[in-house]
Amino acid sequence: MAKQKLPLPRPTEAELAILRVLWDRGPSTVREVTQAIQDERGTGYTTALKLLQIMTDKGLVQRDDAERSHVYEAVLPAEETQRQLVHDLLDRAFGGSARQLVVQALSAKRASKGELAEIRRLLDELEKQAK
Repeated sequence: MAKQKLPLPRPTEAELAILRVLWDRGPSTVREVTQAIQDERGTGYTTALKLLQIMTDKGLVQRDDAERSHVYEAVLPAEETQRQLVHDLLDRAFGGSARQLVVQALSAKRASKGELAEIRRLLDELEKQAK
């Protein structure tokens, strides 16, 4: 899977639901994607197919049509897509201030002890790199 240098278009909420399925399950057919999101979103086969076709055109997924049932795969890993979304949010909503983003994120939803420990570890690592 080739990495893309330019950021991909921002996925919609429905597209993110499909991407989460592809990140969790790996390459999947339309039927497999539909089964995975049907309970959560009530999405039917034709809707999932249309979304996957749009996502292919946007460059969010790639399609392997070697088999009778086309298999779709996310172009970017979850972490890279999340990084692009956070960067976009950071610029648009917080004027580029990482401090404001983190303060709002931590005040919007209580972090678990494990999450706080991971955040501390990351901050310590970043602080060492800055020296």
